[in-house]
Amino acid sequence: MTVSQEQVARGEPILSVNGLSAGYGPMRVIHDLDLIIHPGERVGIVGLNGHGKSTLFLAIAGLTGWQRGSIKLSGHEVGGTRSQGPGRHTHKVVRRGLALMPQGDEIFHGLTVEEHLDSGAFTPKAWRERATRKEGVLQVFPPLRKLMQTPVGRLSGGERRMVSLGRGLMADASLFLVDEPSLGLAPKIGKSVMEALFAIELGSSAMVIAEQNVALLEGRVDRIIGMHVGKLKGEASASLAQHNRREA
Repeated sequence: MTVSQEQVARGEPILSVNGLSAGYGPMRVIHDLDLIIHPGERVGIVGLNGHGKSTLFLAIAGLTGWQRGSIKLSGHEVGGTRSQGPGRHTHKVVRRGLALMPQGDEIFHGLTVEEHLDSGAFTPKAWRERATRKEGVLQVFPPLRKLMQTPVGRLSGGERRMVSLGRGLMADASLFLVDEPSLGLAPKIGKSVMEALFAIELGSSAMVIAEQNVALLEGRVDRIIGMHVGKLKGEASASLAQHNRREA
């Protein structure tokens, strides 16, 4: 469910998070967090591992152990109080327009590249348009074209990351959450993966990228927000990353 032109004209945010707290068991990771993402924005969230970037994304998708606070996706409430059953409502959030590209590969090694991409076409509209959407993914990640019938377990780390991201791009999404796309990759390959993400035409959709390496984001996204111990710290830069490293 993509954002309508009427919503864009009204200036409604794609994502509105208010007073979000979330965690696992007794542990609180996110603390009373607020975040607004507008149509067409590409936003970076930077911070060290363990400071809440992935938990924020999982909370938006309804996958944390518990959470409370408001999360609105394209004007529809998808958050609220949740104390058990992580994932029970995630399919509904996906239908509302969320595509989550999780940290790491998160792939099934026995499936082919094409089967993985097809699995990302979750909604009826995306499934009907899967041939066109796959062609779009292959334009973003050209190395996958010759690998479509190859089991992903045989691919390199960079190729597997392209498959994981490409699966997310198959969705009928208004908001793409991309978690640590360069993590574990050689610098040259990580940079090429990031360049591919920056080249995607968002239109009225939006993309939020969680990343440790702020240098990969600077000058390429609309905003960079720092995250430290479960709270957002405002506009970030390389100086913030250095500050976080000193405190770690």
